Amino acid sequence: MNEMAFRVTSNDGTTIAYDRKGSGPAVVLVGGAQDDGAENAPLVPALAEHFTVYNYARRGRGASGFTEPYAVEREIEDLDALIAEAGGSAHLFGASSGGALALEAAAAGSAIDTIAVWEVPYAVGDDIRPRFEEYIADTRRAFDAGRDEEVLELFMRMTGASDDNIAARKAAGKQTAHWADSVALAPTLVHDSLFLNRYQLPADRLATVTQPVLVTTGGPITAPYMAGLPSDFFDRAADELADLLPHAQRETLEGPDHVVDPQTVGRLLLRFFSSEH
Repeated sequence: MNEMAFRVTSNDGTTIAYDRKGSGPAVVLVGGAQDDGAENAPLVPALAEHFTVYNYARRGRGASGFTEPYAVEREIEDLDALIAEAGGSAHLFGASSGGALALEAAAAGSAIDTIAVWEVPYAVGDDIRPRFEEYIADTRRAFDAGRDEEVLELFMRMTGASDDNIAARKAAGKQTAHWADSVALAPTLVHDSLFLNRYQLPADRLATVTQPVLVTTGGPITAPYMAGLPSDFFDRAADELADLLPHAQRETLEGPDHVVDPQTVGRLLLRFFSSEH
């Protein structure tokens, strides 16, 4: 579990854990699927010389608490609590599904200055919609039955892992705490599908976002663990996002994996968050 030093209380009383480093205007890092804040953590030093960086564990993840029932509004309130703690406004960086959360918060009126998103996983295209609908239904059934390990395995299969690959990763993960930690995060995959609007672009809401938004991807998918997705999966979503958002800037970075590269993405974020818009 990714331990964090600070705590803030959300509107419903849930404790949200975060780390803070640096000085200057506030930047809040919003994690994606199966992330307790560890994946965004390498970005912190890349930004902290110019910004006060808040990296947090979303509710139900890592050191943060969770209060039933889950609702998208609660995740937005968590962000609002962090933004209030940061002084009342902040830039946001959202990785993967965290990008969708950042955009939903902007559409809901949160006090956000600018937004940068990385490879938001909206499933664009009739060729993949049936597969995502099946995944959503299957994970919901497994979640309702309390089969968290099955939820995780369904996610891995959907992105492209074979049964042999899953078995090997499970065996390796059981030598450490990694597999158990991943299973503990599995229920949040079901939560992700809710604020991702069943992985469909919420065009009407996104059209109301008034902040400047940097929409980024790393080009065609090459990572073997995501081979089950079309190679242009993230680019499709990013292109539609850039067309929908009133004040969008579209950038493609050649080379980075889906997990954010702190050097490549960090330089782009420094420039974007420091610019006059």
